[in-house]
Amino acid sequence: MPEAKEPIGVVGVGWVGLVTAACFAELGHDVWARDIDHEKVARLTRGEVPIHEPGLPELVARNRERLHFTTEMAPVLEHARLLFCCVDTPPTYSGDADLSRVEAVVSELADPDDHALVMKSTVPVGTGASIKRRLPGLHYVSNPEFLKEGSAIEDFLHPDRVVIGADSDSEAFADRVEALYAPLGAPVVRTDVASAEMIKLASNAFLATKISFINEIANVCEEVGADVAEVARGMGLDERIGPHFLRAGAGYGGSCFPKDVQALKQLAGNSGYHFQLLTAVIDVNELQKRRLVGKLQKHLGSLVGKEVALLGIAFKPNTDDVREATSLVLAGRLQSEGATVRAYDPVARERARPLLANAKLCDSALEALEGADAAVLVTEWQEFRELDWEGTVKRVMRRPIIVDGRNFLDRDALRAAGFVYEGVGR
Repeated sequence: MPEAKEPIGVVGVGWVGLVTAACFAELGHDVWARDIDHEKVARLTRGEVPIHEPGLPELVARNRERLHFTTEMAPVLEHARLLFCCVDTPPTYSGDADLSRVEAVVSELADPDDHALVMKSTVPVGTGASIKRRLPGLHYVSNPEFLKEGSAIEDFLHPDRVVIGADSDSEAFADRVEALYAPLGAPVVRTDVASAEMIKLASNAFLATKISFINEIANVCEEVGADVAEVARGMGLDERIGPHFLRAGAGYGGSCFPKDVQALKQLAGNSGYHFQLLTAVIDVNELQKRRLVGKLQKHLGSLVGKEVALLGIAFKPNTDDVREATSLVLAGRLQSEGATVRAYDPVARERARPLLANAKLCDSALEALEGADAAVLVTEWQEFRELDWEGTVKRVMRRPIIVDGRNFLDRDALRAAGFVYEGVGR
């Protein structure tokens, strides 16, 4: 008979936790997943997936016999010795990470000598050391996640690398964590806890820096008549630079980049170092979102009384996540300038409803576009590219003005059809 695979505990069944639980179940492990949200646990027990992530409902359905959802910690501790901590660590008003949910998990480890806390939550550097000072017998392994919303299952099952950080007293548990990932055949980075914690923050901060850099180049391109798409293509062919994250647009958002960039800047500041580069990255990103309003004013003049359609609300396609989404900033700025905002997103409308209370949330792209003085493409959903722009869209809009905040649409075709087209850096 094949050797039984190690049972796994997952604490916190949000987006990261649920993907982690489902993927480990797919690899053949029994997974005990705990969350304090009774309604969420009830839905998951019924086989309902409460978040939008492509392929996740099918993965959960396929592995229902291996997935055990609970609101109690006791069955998790009873069945599993490796406890993956996947709770949220949102920023506080000071910019530091709120570790209260992590602390709550730690407080429930009644027998720390017999378990290892495997930290997947993004935490400040030094968190592992701090926890171990309070619980000297606790085995602690840092195992940061590098999942992208919209492709999380692919990222988990085919990772670029697996990072595992542990100090000498927890090496045996780190070996067990590494064994979990062995079937994936990915490079493994074994290091100390502090370095593993830093790898996560530094990786996201660097990617955010690439985005802000190409957006700055795009803004210069607009002034000198260059095309940022061609510039990025020429840059990206240099193997030292690479093509990824060189798409100019309306800035980054979501649950990771804004939080992690701010967290690394705050960590540096708390250590007495002023991280000037990250300060600029944050400033550029915030200004980039607002530049779209100026592009509208260039063609409409005053926005008072104007109808503006926002195509896309989620911070990126293939997710319903609206945290730090460009659409929220843009809607607020447009409304403050006196415009009426009509917005549509294929999956994020309900999550956005409490945050866009003064905007009309539409059931289709055409409903949002009907009677609009201008449209802003905010999220590059494929269905927006497939709209009948030259026919139906042009007919229902009051004025054929499109600001493409992601350089996603066919600029030449739209202009040939009589649209006023504004991209970013083009």
